[in-house]
Amino acid sequence: MNKQEVHIEAINFVQQKIDALTKIYKEALNAAAADDAKSSSGDKHETAVSMAQLEQEKITKQINTLLEQKRELEKINTSIPHKTIQKGSLIETNNGWFYLSIGIGLIKHSNFPFFCLSPQAPLGQLLLGKKTKDTISFNGKTTAIKNIF
Repeated sequence: MNKQEVHIEAINFVQQKIDALTKIYKEALNAAAADDAKSSSGDKHETAVSMAQLEQEKITKQINTLLEQKRELEKINTSIPHKTIQKGSLIETNNGWFYLSIGIGLIKHSNFPFFCLSPQAPLGQLLLGKKTKDTISFNGKTTAIKNIF
């Protein structure tokens, strides 16, 4: 497992989510414009317009969150080797691989699963500062750190 590849895969994963939400947002705008063109009068129309606006606001917030996550990923310098776990570390454990970066969950890179984990998450907090051969206990499960990249 290569840290640069994992990093690129995480950025691509976030970008795909941004692209998908952007497409949904544009479709919602087009649907709202079509509905507005029909402009049926009364409460039903106003309710539909309000619902569409709320949906657009929700999608905008999700896109903004993803853009911030992408910016956080882009700040990570993957060429720096780590002796202790810190933001940007790729960690091999007896319970799988973790990329301490942002909290977006499980990603598969070439059928190789790894978890993108935020340093602020409870498990991320436990991992911070640990070294190879250290162990942590989380949710009743002991995790041994095999390697840090």
